[in-house]
Amino acid sequence: MKNKTIILSLFGAVVLLSAMVGPAYQVGDAVSDFTLKNVDGKMISLSDYKSSKGVIVIFDCNTCPYSQAYNDRIVQLNKNYASKGYPVITINANNPEISPGDSFQAMVTQAKEKRYDFPYLVDETQKVARTFGATNTPHVFVLRNEGGNFKVVYIGTIDNNSRDGSAATKKYVEDAVNELLANKEVTTSKTKAIGCGIKWKNS
Repeated sequence: MKNKTIILSLFGAVVLLSAMVGPAYQVGDAVSDFTLKNVDGKMISLSDYKSSKGVIVIFDCNTCPYSQAYNDRIVQLNKNYASKGYPVITINANNPEISPGDSFQAMVTQAKEKRYDFPYLVDETQKVARTFGATNTPHVFVLRNEGGNFKVVYIGTIDNNSRDGSAATKKYVEDAVNELLANKEVTTSKTKAIGCGIKWKNS
């Protein structure tokens, strides 16, 4: 009976987690349009980027040590690829009641201090994060614009060294975007996102 109770508890936890995260996009899926508030107060939609070759969507936050370690690399990704048609969009879905350092005002402060030249959007309802199936910060989704439809071509982590970017031997996001720019298929289309779990609301 004890083992049965444990199994049922574990099953319930899995069901709850699935309900919180929702149906996750997979490589090849078309992404629905979304509209979220940027740190400058303006509303930004994925459809605003219909003239781009694609976008690099990164679920991120202020407080996670992994996000902090990757911050300069995220800024550099936008510098490297926005002009080539693959700009960065960052989204913070953390519940500020659990993580006060991820409040909207804290996001505004961070964007100013770090001189973000890309959107830093707040996902207050967490609907966008759930729709994407984002679980960690940072969690990257590279999207390719195919005739106005954005499709997922890469999901996962930025590179293979969360602590030191200069020591990374695999730069998954860079490799994926470089292959896209060369009209090639993405060789590594999925990796495990390394980072802190998104701070979900209870409902």
